[in-house]
Amino acid sequence: MRSVDALIAHTLGLAEDRITDTLEYQSIREWDSLGHVSLMVALESEYGVTIDDELTLSLRSVAAIRDFVEGQRQPAAHPAAAPPRTVRRGLDGVSFDETTITRIDGVAGTLEYRGYSIHDLAEYASFEEVAHLLVHGELPDESALAAFEKELRAARCLPDQVLALSRSLAHAHPMEALRTCVSALGAFAPRRAVSLDETYEQARDTGIALIAQVPMLVAAHHAYRSGREPVFSTEENSYAHAFLSALLGEPPSEAAVRFMNKGFIVHADHSSNASAFAARVATGSRAGMTAAFTAAIATFAGSVHGGAAERVVRIIDEVGSPERAEQYVADLRGRGEPVMGFGHRVYRTEDPRVRHLRATVVELSQERDDRDGLAILDAVAEAMRPYSRHGLAPNVDLYAGLAYRLLGLPDDLAVPLFVVGRTAGWVAQALEQQANNVLIRPLLDYVGPTGLTHPGAAAAEVRVR
Repeated sequence: MRSVDALIAHTLGLAEDRITDTLEYQSIREWDSLGHVSLMVALESEYGVTIDDELTLSLRSVAAIRDFVEGQRQPAAHPAAAPPRTVRRGLDGVSFDETTITRIDGVAGTLEYRGYSIHDLAEYASFEEVAHLLVHGELPDESALAAFEKELRAARCLPDQVLALSRSLAHAHPMEALRTCVSALGAFAPRRAVSLDETYEQARDTGIALIAQVPMLVAAHHAYRSGREPVFSTEENSYAHAFLSALLGEPPSEAAVRFMNKGFIVHADHSSNASAFAARVATGSRAGMTAAFTAAIATFAGSVHGGAAERVVRIIDEVGSPERAEQYVADLRGRGEPVMGFGHRVYRTEDPRVRHLRATVVELSQERDDRDGLAILDAVAEAMRPYSRHGLAPNVDLYAGLAYRLLGLPDDLAVPLFVVGRTAGWVAQALEQQANNVLIRPLLDYVGPTGLTHPGAAAAEVRVR
């Protein structure tokens, strides 16, 4: 009789040294649903046992299988009752996988991309460096950065059919247009000759192209609805400069480029938020990178996710002047309503991204000689200070919308501009999922009625009688 490790290794087609207690069903590509069934059949044949559905569900790891086999060699013991299942609504507090992309400490207010502090990256890096870090796993040296920048510039071009689609959607909200046009990019991408399943390399190439194309889609749609034709620079400018040139239809100021570069960096990734999870779910089903992006954008548009960024800037209009900030906060809190731009699902202290966006808003306010909006937001932040120790500190949305206004952009571009920065993170999340893919399939506990009889079936029974 073979050892249990040898049986598992042979059935799954693995080297025996890979059979460890930590190896679990769906943790590797080889141990998929078919592999699991094959493993159950092999266990039945090897040990002369019958494995029912309940046991199949419990033998989901090497450790569990080892314990089961050892139990077959010992006197039978009375089986323990299955523990009750705990429902975590919204998957709150549930870790569904491991990651090497982003570390967040909500209590300490820490955010790191692959080990690098967001404070260092925001102050000293370009967005291209951060995108390379997220996608390729390391900060680029000079030659790698030059090659990556060249790759992004080469991928900016948009298919004529997608530009025509964007023009036809000039009436639509920018997020609706972006979601539709990103999905269309997949239809006009080169078809895979061998398989519909993307390889890791194909997914990465598609993802890098999307990092380059998404900002151009945002700029093109804004140009069309503004009554002008989009113009995309072919010069060797930075990612932020090229985007702003296309978006504004004119060369941007240095302060605007600095703000956009920093904004893209602080927005680049935020671990398993709703949109990144949606991208991973799509990737888990092997839908492809463009499908993962489309799912992420659709999710991000929701009013309690990225969509909140568009609503925050309205605070400036609702408050009107710094002197009214304290009463504004008191009125909202008195009615039990949230103050937009404060609080976060993860952070229990100040969002570490806030200071960097506020610093660039200060610079833009000085450049445009318009400090009113900043004074109002600062006054609201001061009025909210008593709530900060309870987790209602400023979040990343508070100052971003004001910066867009200072650039002369409409409020409804706040969310698409957030998306442009997040593209690098979505690529990294989708690639990490694909590298060790598993179909993400949580459960729902059914609590509805059972055993109901359809009226037609009841009538048929009466007729039979």
